[in-house]
Amino acid sequence: MADKQPGNTPAGMGPAPGPGPGVRLVIWFVAALFFSIFWLDASKRQYQADLSYTAFKDRVRAEQVVSVVLQGERVSGTFRTPEPGSQATANRMVKEFVTTLPPIDDPELMPLLEQYGVEVRVRSEGGSWWARLLIGLVPWLLIIGLFWYASTKMQERMMGSSGGGGGIFGFAKSRAKRFDRGQPGVTFDDVAGLQNAKRDLREISDYLRDPQPYRKLGAKIPRGVLLMGPPGTGKTLLARAVAGEANVPFFSISASEFIEMFVGVGASRVRDMFQSAKKEAPSIIFIDEVDSIGRARGTGLGGGHDEREQTLNQILNEMDGFEPHEAVVVLAATNRPDVLDAALMRPGRFDRKVTLDLPDRKARQAILRIHAQNVPLAADVDLVRMAALTVGFSGADLANLVNEAALLAGRKGAGEVDMALMLEARDKVVLGGRREMLLSDDEKRLVAFHEAGHAVVASLLPHADPLDKVTIIPRGQALGVTEQIPDKELHNFRQSYLYDRIGVMLGGRSSERLVFGEVSSGAEGDLKQATRLARHMVTHWGMSEKIGPVAFQRGEEHVFLGREMAQQRDFSEHTAEVIDEEISTLLKHREVEIAQLLKNNRTLLDAVARALLEKETLEADDIGALIDACPKAAGQGSSAGRGH
Repeated sequence: MADKQPGNTPAGMGPAPGPGPGVRLVIWFVAALFFSIFWLDASKRQYQADLSYTAFKDRVRAEQVVSVVLQGERVSGTFRTPEPGSQATANRMVKEFVTTLPPIDDPELMPLLEQYGVEVRVRSEGGSWWARLLIGLVPWLLIIGLFWYASTKMQERMMGSSGGGGGIFGFAKSRAKRFDRGQPGVTFDDVAGLQNAKRDLREISDYLRDPQPYRKLGAKIPRGVLLMGPPGTGKTLLARAVAGEANVPFFSISASEFIEMFVGVGASRVRDMFQSAKKEAPSIIFIDEVDSIGRARGTGLGGGHDEREQTLNQILNEMDGFEPHEAVVVLAATNRPDVLDAALMRPGRFDRKVTLDLPDRKARQAILRIHAQNVPLAADVDLVRMAALTVGFSGADLANLVNEAALLAGRKGAGEVDMALMLEARDKVVLGGRREMLLSDDEKRLVAFHEAGHAVVASLLPHADPLDKVTIIPRGQALGVTEQIPDKELHNFRQSYLYDRIGVMLGGRSSERLVFGEVSSGAEGDLKQATRLARHMVTHWGMSEKIGPVAFQRGEEHVFLGREMAQQRDFSEHTAEVIDEEISTLLKHREVEIAQLLKNNRTLLDAVARALLEKETLEADDIGALIDACPKAAGQGSSAGRGH
């Protein structure tokens, strides 16, 4: 990735600063002071005689002791006349001594000292003078060291993320990563699919590279381009490709990096980033996840004067303040354009909105080919089929699929990735990893008939998506999975297709009731999906004759997404009751129809369940063979033929 290349440093970034001359001088002074203290104490101890307690009392009786100092168990004193030192210091005279009192108090000591006129001094047990000095000095040294360490670390952090000086006040600098000309190393050739988006953005890169043809026509460069699309569709990659094609400096930052614990830091960082970009114009500023600071102002819990809104106001001001000669383009990416502030979306700020959709089959094939360039593929790998089996995958999902296949190959010790590994990786991404779960025979039979109900209904309903695979091997959060793959990509759903889709969701529950006389909790996920789809049909798409062609928005907005805390419901309580009745009626009516369909095809249902208990996994061809073997199911004409 471009942001990990050598040399990708923030704007103006230099080497990490070290301690200043004043700090180094203080460190050397403290070190010299401690060395001197310990050296003097060691020298003093070198010329002190270490006496035993008995020898000490003998010296007192011999009138050789002038004075003593009692300090806890330690006794130090001075001889009346200096004596020769040890062999190592024979040329020096020893005048002081030291000894230690016995653990049991000696009642004869004080009378003995008074008898021979020895001067007695008593000190507290606070330690020696250098120890007291150390105790008094260490806390201050720790405080000074803590402040110096915090200052140095903050300075290094700010220098490393925003560049330039500023020391401890460098947090106001921009944290945008700066890429020199050509550094992102990504062009439009590295972006598969997204032809419409690349066509819109190619004008930007052409203008930045050579603005004269556009200026002759009186055209002005757009000040901002908003990239909108689901996660993983390549918004960041496309922004880097624009910078790579234009061959201009590229400033990249996530919108959340503007916000800091200090008030006003976000606005200051915005000013610094735009100032750096203007100095190197033509240039590109890329703000990722702009919705984190660009949400509608005056909504939510933050009020109207929080740090996020100040940062947004500064961005609006900077984008409005561009001079005509400043060729600076702001690219922003978001997957929540509905929560952005209206002032940010108007022409003059983000003049152009580019929508990035999930890749179609042709684009998925191209994306798979790009991500498989460095992966050794076997001859049987069919990327055309893989593209057909990955409907709804984003570019990031496809990259993850190829990586999972390579990991599976490495785990199995294979030298290349074959088609079986690609299909296994796809199942792992879509269905989840296999779970080591032991089911009893009764539970396994229940799961088999549940999934068989889904599979039979999907095979018999004329408008349902084609069946691809059904398994009773626990995967992800499910005990069994029935998978359907659309034979074509739909962007508009007919009412008949939605009815059949609900029918497939209710097939498992209906099968349980038909075979076992009761239902289980295994249909919870199916019921949630069916209820959500039925609610959309009734309240959003006008597919209820009783409600009519009316759309009701209900339960769609949340305060933390930048909307109002309380929304006024745009329909009455009576209408709400009618909506609930229509949803319930739709689901109950559909369940009755599916139950009758399974009852009429009980032979096929039992055959599919037995095959699942025997093989655990059935492919579409296996289901088709079972349908052909059952006279009643085969006699249903074209409705059965679409399932395989």
